[in-house]
Amino acid sequence: MKRVAILGSTGSIGTQTLDILRAHPDRFQVVGLAAAQNAERLHQQAQEFGVKNLALFHPETAHQHHLPGGVEGLTQIATLPEADIVVVSVAGVIGLVPTIEAIKAKKDIALASKEVLVAGGEVVMPLVQEHGVTMTPIDSEHSALFQCLLGTPKEHVQNLILTASGGPFRGKTRADLQDITVEQALNHPTWRMGGKITIDSATLMNKALEMIEARWLFDVPIERVEAVIHPQSIVHSFVRTRDGSVLGQLGWPNMKLPILYALSYPDRVPNDLPVWNPVDTPNLTFEPIDHETFPGLNLAREAMRHGGTMPCIFNAANEVAANAFLAGNCGFLAITEIVEHVMSLGRPTEVTLESLLAADAWARAEADARLTLL
Repeated sequence: MKRVAILGSTGSIGTQTLDILRAHPDRFQVVGLAAAQNAERLHQQAQEFGVKNLALFHPETAHQHHLPGGVEGLTQIATLPEADIVVVSVAGVIGLVPTIEAIKAKKDIALASKEVLVAGGEVVMPLVQEHGVTMTPIDSEHSALFQCLLGTPKEHVQNLILTASGGPFRGKTRADLQDITVEQALNHPTWRMGGKITIDSATLMNKALEMIEARWLFDVPIERVEAVIHPQSIVHSFVRTRDGSVLGQLGWPNMKLPILYALSYPDRVPNDLPVWNPVDTPNLTFEPIDHETFPGLNLAREAMRHGGTMPCIFNAANEVAANAFLAGNCGFLAITEIVEHVMSLGRPTEVTLESLLAADAWARAEADARLTLL
């Protein structure tokens, strides 16, 4: 029986995690739940699963419901003495401090919030080693890499190859994307996700963020992390070894399987999820990424080349720009333009938790300032 705390329980990953836990009551017990501000749904979940430890990130909403709020509230749930594993599925960098504190409290981490490692991988991964905890990825791409790397010595790994569906604008040029609407950008061909990550998928910024996440998770230089378009979303990632062999993990695009694996690792739990059959998708195809139309991946590489707090700056600027597009405050193409502009102003410093939080705040302010000029 694993005792589970969930940060982001009312979001897409959080609710799917609870679906998994509901289906396996003999294996998992929910001991803590935290959400952004959906108090009604949080209380419904708490009642169903018999959970008393609750928090809301939004301070005013938390105060109204007499619950712990802000990052401190999330951290209380992440460090519950009775929790064995913490699912981190909050949007953005707000999961960084709770994750760090959970690791220090010797909690295993099931990570869905890629921004935690994009912004703070240089701090987080040494803590994972120091405190002897396990970090299992929930992202389907990183779950695939995690599984393909089992039993493969690090020195045998040549490249990590992430796959991307291509989003709703695969095959489009920058000129085609000039007047894209929010509704069009949210119409993902394969996955059903939250708003911000769906916009990241449309810009391919999600793949840029995943490249940085993979670099930290698997300790592979960013130069050896690649990405390729795979519209069918059946192959979730590849590992190329130094002898030329290529290992892949395949399955239907369903987040519940990587969630279950992240929670139950190293066990593999029988379940009722749909099983992929090769004859159902005989024509799997792959395409190169158009970096002129989707410059986010090259910006991610540039951020890693600068190092220090620059990946944090990259992430924060993207969060502000993507959310501004969602709110109708900038155009679609402006998202990566804002990120590039803020990065051009950034002066990366040595990474500490304090410098990361300062860089994050600075980048958000610069991105907001840029938005006022558009």
